[in-house]
Amino acid sequence: MVLTRAQVEEARKKAIEMLERAGIVLTEEEEKNIEVTDFGLGDLYTFGLQIVVYVNNERYCAKELILFPRQICPEHRHPPFDNYPGKQETFRCRWGEVYLYVPGPPTPNPRAKVPEERRKYFTVWHEIVLRPGEQYTIPPNTPHWFQAGDQGAIVSEFSSWSVDEKDIFTDPEIKRIPEIVD
Repeated sequence: MVLTRAQVEEARKKAIEMLERAGIVLTEEEEKNIEVTDFGLGDLYTFGLQIVVYVNNERYCAKELILFPRQICPEHRHPPFDNYPGKQETFRCRWGEVYLYVPGPPTPNPRAKVPEERRKYFTVWHEIVLRPGEQYTIPPNTPHWFQAGDQGAIVSEFSSWSVDEKDIFTDPEIKRIPEIVD
């Protein structure tokens, strides 16, 4: 599956509108560089993420993660490689509500809604609900996934070095780096 340039531009526009509503100001260059991914699944508004990278180097990383209503970032982990222990990240909810799932006792009635045909690729169901001002830190190599609530969500990510192409997804069909066509 691929994203069209028109789909990417539409998603960027929606992401910018959400950021403006939340009072988060971006430069023109940052707006132009918002990454849009559908994880190669071809269903951006179910499985997708819009990402603003402020800084990413071998010491630290800062991003905004913009999720449309009920949009899911699928289960994945940030593994160690070479001499790097893997990415540790802190999610801080800035706007909306986000449901984060990590290892632990499964939540009996989770708020997330996952399409039945992909449910087998979601193995951790311990729910952490983040509202504006709340945060949670995910250790390296920890399986996790998240979904926005009904209004969408904006999450600030503060982490060690982010090497997205090294992420390991539970779903073997996922491609982290999107393919975009005209």
